[in-house]
Amino acid sequence: MAKGVFRGFVTGMIVSGLGIGAMSLMYPLRDGPAPKTGAVEVPAGSDFEGKREDTQPTLPGGEAAPKPAEAPKIEPPATEAGNPVNEDATQPASKPETGEPEGTLTPPADAAPPAETGRDDTAPSPVTEVDQPAAPAGDDARISTDPAQPAAPEAPEEKAFPEQDKAADVSPGAEDGAPPVPPQRAEPLPSVTDEEPEAERPRIGTPAGSLTDKDEPAQVVTEDTTPPIRANAVAFENPEAKPLMSVILLDDGTGSVGAEALAAFPYPLTFAVDAFAPDAPDRMARYRAAGFEVMALLDMPQGATPADAETLLRGALNKLPETVAVMEGDATGLQETKPVSDQLAAILTETGHGLVLFPKGLNTAQKLAAKEGVPSATVFRDFDGKEQDAQVIRRFLDQAAFKARQEENGVIMLGRMRPDTISALLLWGLQDRASSVALAPISALLLAQKP
Repeated sequence: MAKGVFRGFVTGMIVSGLGIGAMSLMYPLRDGPAPKTGAVEVPAGSDFEGKREDTQPTLPGGEAAPKPAEAPKIEPPATEAGNPVNEDATQPASKPETGEPEGTLTPPADAAPPAETGRDDTAPSPVTEVDQPAAPAGDDARISTDPAQPAAPEAPEEKAFPEQDKAADVSPGAEDGAPPVPPQRAEPLPSVTDEEPEAERPRIGTPAGSLTDKDEPAQVVTEDTTPPIRANAVAFENPEAKPLMSVILLDDGTGSVGAEALAAFPYPLTFAVDAFAPDAPDRMARYRAAGFEVMALLDMPQGATPADAETLLRGALNKLPETVAVMEGDATGLQETKPVSDQLAAILTETGHGLVLFPKGLNTAQKLAAKEGVPSATVFRDFDGKEQDAQVIRRFLDQAAFKARQEENGVIMLGRMRPDTISALLLWGLQDRASSVALAPISALLLAQKP
């Protein structure tokens, strides 16, 4: 109601204003009395009403422009009477004139041919006689008391290989001029046509042996180059191409369930054994005998260097030779620093093992390992890390089966050796949700990873 009253008040004000404005325009303004004007009293001596005569204005005259001064003239120096100016020096030089040569060169007169010298072109005749010197005459003639020296003997010709004295042939049948008889050999040479036993002859394709085991057959040793992830894997088939799902159980030595109790489990499991536990080789052997795959559980100490990582990893793999992959521990793990992760990837590429890591950030360590050719993956969920009961564990497994149908590379679930965990896994395997995925060992899932 108040709103309507206010609105009517505003409307009335507007209409009233418009009406008053229109009426003011329709009626003209009334003419009032004209204002009266009076004379203004001017004080005496102010000359306010004085008049000024109009005269021609007197303009100031302009200044005359200064006249330019005359340019100075340079007068030539006066000539002295005793040193008159040579008029020829002031005249320009004349052009040089070129004339024709005064005379031409004449060839010299023909010289007279040289006179021939008296030269005999015939060969000189050999001197056949030698003139003997004349004996000195007079007092200069003396008798030499030195006897005449004999001529030097000729030097024998030297040979590079001096001839050796040939042994004289003393055989009884030797004759003059006949060649020597060769010596007789004590034993005759072996013949290549001698018969050899058939068993002792070598044949094509027979392996060679040493001198000490000639009678024993040679053994050919072939090195197995199959990587451990394939050599130690259990048989697995997935004919319906279902999504893969793997379950890993950590065995740190505190669990109360033995491997013998899990021998009849309805689907495959994978066990991660602490590599540096005292009885790690025995536990690995028991799981392998029950038909399960085994992984090496490993944690790097704080501040480990790449050299420390290599030593620990090689020691773990040598201690557990039947493992298929390496599992990152839930303590310090394997992703503390990038150099350590790179070193682990390089060693696993060499040894042929797989790698399973916990998710961390952008999973850089796992991606780099996969780039190096290591079969690797990350854990999807740890379903009993906070000691969840069996019902919660089954709900986590249902979520993992649903996720596996969306992921191309499958999912990995992680648990521990607890009675509630084993019970939940056994009951869940009997449900319909478990049939929607293929429960596979870890080797099959790692080998199925796609980049």
